[in-house]
Amino acid sequence: MKLLFVAACALLVLCTFDRADSSAYDKIVAHSRIRARKEGPNVCALQQVMGTKKKYFSTCRNWYQGAICGKKAIVLYECCPGYMKIDNMRGCPAVSPIDHVYGSLGLVKATSTQRYADMSKLRPEIEGPGSFTFFAPSNEAWENLDKSVKEALVSNVNIELYNALHYHMVNKRLLTKDLKNGMKVTSMYNDLDLLINHYSNGVVTVNCARIIYGNQVAKNGVVHVIDRVISAVGNTIQDVIEIDDDLTTLDGVAQTAGLLEKLGQAGHFTLFAPTNEAFEKLGSDVLERLQSDKEVLKALLNFHILDSVQCSEAIMAGSTYETLEGNNIEIGCDGESLTVNGIKMVRKKDIVTTNGVIHLIDQVLVPDSAKLVMELMGSSQSIFGDLVSELGLSASMRQDAEYTLLAPLNVAFSDEVMSMDQSFLKIILENHILKNKLILGQLYNGQQLETIGGKILRVFIYRTAVCIENSCLIRGSKEGSNGALHLMKTLLKPAEKTMFEILTENGEFKIFLSLMEAAGLIDVLKQEGDFSLFAPSDTAFAGLTSSDLNLLKNDINALRTILLYHINDGVFIAGGLEPRVTNLLKSFQGSNLKVVIGNSTIQVNSVQVPESDVMATNGVIHFVNQVLYPEDIPVGSQDFLSLLRRLIRYMQIKFIPGFRYQEIPLTFLSSQYSVSSGTTNIGLEGADLSEIEWDANIDTERLTRIIQKGSLRGNAPRKVLANRRRGRV
Repeated sequence: MKLLFVAACALLVLCTFDRADSSAYDKIVAHSRIRARKEGPNVCALQQVMGTKKKYFSTCRNWYQGAICGKKAIVLYECCPGYMKIDNMRGCPAVSPIDHVYGSLGLVKATSTQRYADMSKLRPEIEGPGSFTFFAPSNEAWENLDKSVKEALVSNVNIELYNALHYHMVNKRLLTKDLKNGMKVTSMYNDLDLLINHYSNGVVTVNCARIIYGNQVAKNGVVHVIDRVISAVGNTIQDVIEIDDDLTTLDGVAQTAGLLEKLGQAGHFTLFAPTNEAFEKLGSDVLERLQSDKEVLKALLNFHILDSVQCSEAIMAGSTYETLEGNNIEIGCDGESLTVNGIKMVRKKDIVTTNGVIHLIDQVLVPDSAKLVMELMGSSQSIFGDLVSELGLSASMRQDAEYTLLAPLNVAFSDEVMSMDQSFLKIILENHILKNKLILGQLYNGQQLETIGGKILRVFIYRTAVCIENSCLIRGSKEGSNGALHLMKTLLKPAEKTMFEILTENGEFKIFLSLMEAAGLIDVLKQEGDFSLFAPSDTAFAGLTSSDLNLLKNDINALRTILLYHINDGVFIAGGLEPRVTNLLKSFQGSNLKVVIGNSTIQVNSVQVPESDVMATNGVIHFVNQVLYPEDIPVGSQDFLSLLRRLIRYMQIKFIPGFRYQEIPLTFLSSQYSVSSGTTNIGLEGADLSEIEWDANIDTERLTRIIQKGSLRGNAPRKVLANRRRGRV
């Protein structure tokens, strides 16, 4: 039943609330009638906030949550507008009598307004001929009016009270369907405008006063009951800023940014106006920095402005709105309080102007575009931020220069990483800070990025991922005033060696390297390029005899077919491939490799990859412990079939007597390398580490192992060492 109810609500929203000018108020009232149909004819279901007198024809969202502005709401059943009860009859079967406007005030229980109409001599006018719209304050609205204001009105009933009531009237009939969002209607007091807003949640406001009972049709017009007494509006937002003593700092800032005059122009704006106290909370240094850059200051102020009027009474739950700066803020409510981005910061709400509304706030909203790059980091990157500061890197980042932070998440900093020597950690962190500002949209495949440490990082673009070296970006990139921030899954390590050097120094790929040499393919592992290699370890060839190896080497086309099936053009790292689907990678042999990424696992042709994303200057290596073979290629020799069956245990190999392997064009080989078909074995003992550029005391193999170990599995941080701060959680 709950799902059915939600579906029905969703359908109603899609069908009726997409356009405010389709009379959202009338349709939400109709929906309230549907909710109360079991109570009898013409009964509407309303929600009343507990502990208050505030009642709403509520949306599906509020109805389902049982709350308004985060406060529990009880359900009331009342006669829908225009209907009445009859004794001993179910529901509200009677239509309300149609009277003149004065009499209708009594029908809708706006008796205080009716009494003031008597006192001010307005009664004859609203009993007589004409076509009026009366926005009548409820009895509670008059009770809540400032005592001194009410006394001033009542003490001069023939002028002040009469004029005040005339300001609540329009000299033509306007039903709620006629009250369009953003329209202005001329009041009967000095032709001053009334500002109408008709919101998609069904709320209709007049100068930000909410219509709580609408469309009481009268012989000479219509009455709408509103929840507050409204006053004449003559100032623009600019005027309010210039005359309010609590907004002097905002006045100066807006003038410096060149935005003050804009706020004096015609429009429909909402300004969240920081008070003087709010600017003081920023600190003089921050405020001085902001004021020194006009574009940053302009972005800061535009982040406080909406290109729409959002009255407080129209906000029944949190919703996001785009600011003039371009990014969104969330406006919500908590009981009677308005919230911005979940924080109660609105000191005064609904200062209505001729071109919008102002809400005073006690905090300055600082958009990412006005922040320094180090200020962009959040709690999930706190360890990186703390280390950058502790090791002196942030102090060396000039405010007048631009940077990009590639910030790993906290989980990337395991105890093993945190226990490293500080000089070693500093090198790692330098690899995560780029010299220039690069936003997400500026990254492209094959792009080379220079770090502040002088290292080069490569960019790889995939269908659903953007990766830099061995790590991929996750959602949450930000752009600041002097840089950009991208969140990374794991620690980065710039590639230092070719595939050939990595496999040689590893020492567990001697057989594969000797076969590559015999096939004349060894230079593929040495030359420049962007390749992916699934490198079979010596374990993959376990059990083969020297005669078996000679059999492999004797048929050069067969050997190349097998070896080239392990290599493809393009750098494909685990994080860049789509999870839980089959990723087809075309090998140099011509057939596809089938790669599947699961939960912390990677398989190629159903073969487990024990270690992935070993970055090389000419590509990436994934280690496998089985030889891979293209399933669409048969074998024509029984001896060769027997050998392959001992090597390849994850699939059935086809046998076609007499089949011969075809020669594969080696177009991928660089012209500077010659193709050799010799059978010289490579001696791999005693790998030479003399080319490593880092400090001789740095354990590069340990670094590589630590970083690569987290590339796929995402190691969770263990217990923190006592002498190393782990940052915020």
